[in-house]
Amino acid sequence: MRLRQPTDFLILESLEENGRNVATNLESHTGKSRQNINTRLPVLEDYGLVTKIGPAERSGLYEITSLGKAALVYQDQYTEVDDFKALIQGPDTTTTIGSVDPQTSFVRGKEQNDGDED
Repeated sequence: MRLRQPTDFLILESLEENGRNVATNLESHTGKSRQNINTRLPVLEDYGLVTKIGPAERSGLYEITSLGKAALVYQDQYTEVDDFKALIQGPDTTTTIGSVDPQTSFVRGKEQNDGDED
């Protein structure tokens, strides 16, 4: 994932602060040219940081995704890490077949019934 600084982060910040928007409005919010924004939005979409929403297919209306919000949280670490995408996606929480999730592997104590002995 190769982001352009500060343009890409300015676009993400604007979408987070102002909600879904089009390039013309993003131009005024970011101070970047509409052509630059129109170039970067599809790239950010490919990275999963923004998504293009309707109502029309060619509307050019975008909104930030949860991954885009994570990118903003970790923005200060962008130049410090080798794999920014892995950082913002977080740890792999999928489990393989046969593995035990440590959070769910506990032993329940035997409940005692009133006066009943097993």
